[in-house]
Amino acid sequence: MRPEWRDKWWDAEMVIEVDTDARGVMTLWLNRPDVHNAMSAEMMDAISDTIAPLTPGGHVRVVVLAGRGESFCAGGDLGWMRAQFSAPPEARLSEARRLSNMLGVLHGCDLPVIGRLHGNAFGGGVGLACVCDSAFGAEGVLLGLTETRLGLIPATIGPYVAARLGPRLRSVFMSSRVFGAQEGAGLGLLAEVVASDALEARVEKEVRAYLGCAPGAVADAKRLARMLAPGPDADTIEKALRALVARWESEEAVEGVGAFFEKRPPAWKL
Repeated sequence: MRPEWRDKWWDAEMVIEVDTDARGVMTLWLNRPDVHNAMSAEMMDAISDTIAPLTPGGHVRVVVLAGRGESFCAGGDLGWMRAQFSAPPEARLSEARRLSNMLGVLHGCDLPVIGRLHGNAFGGGVGLACVCDSAFGAEGVLLGLTETRLGLIPATIGPYVAARLGPRLRSVFMSSRVFGAQEGAGLGLLAEVVASDALEARVEKEVRAYLGCAPGAVADAKRLARMLAPGPDADTIEKALRALVARWESEEAVEGVGAFFEKRPPAWKL
């Protein structure tokens, strides 16, 4: 169900919260703080359903993506991931597409999308930052593509992370190494790192820059930017999805996710 635009609304599951101010600045809050804003199927759908209807010339002019609680986003919900092990391959592929479609909607939005990373971002949280036009992080924020620790791979988010990081991708893509905000800025993942108490002002500065521009021109410029520096194509996205489905079927994935839930080291950990 797509929302009617109001100053504030919550979806039925309370997985996101959306505030839109009188200027047309929409802040979409990830709202599962008890699980560090890990993305459930409901959250993915809610984000897609919120962003997809946005068009230039409407009430909303700028989107800010933010998170409630301690973290920005811990990635995909592990319960959601674990359910894939008992699902048939077609269902696994369908669920992988859910996350992929959400990232595609954010990437393809013609309005400016600004990331506000007040807390840590892992896995899919890094993917969210990479589909923003610019993402700003607070000092002390930790980042990481941590899927290989679980026997999985950062496949669904991979095409968008690769588009943002370019040749620097391999330094963080396979090792599950957690790195700081300053390194994230050096990799191009974050546009700028500021003190925690300055983050809101820095995001507001970016918002105000867009509010001084013609909305239609901003949208046309963003479309041109996507043409000049294109993101992943449909074939690449499909191959990444199928790589994830294959990895879900592996013994390592079963062991890694099982070890996480059982609070024990996986068999390969030295």
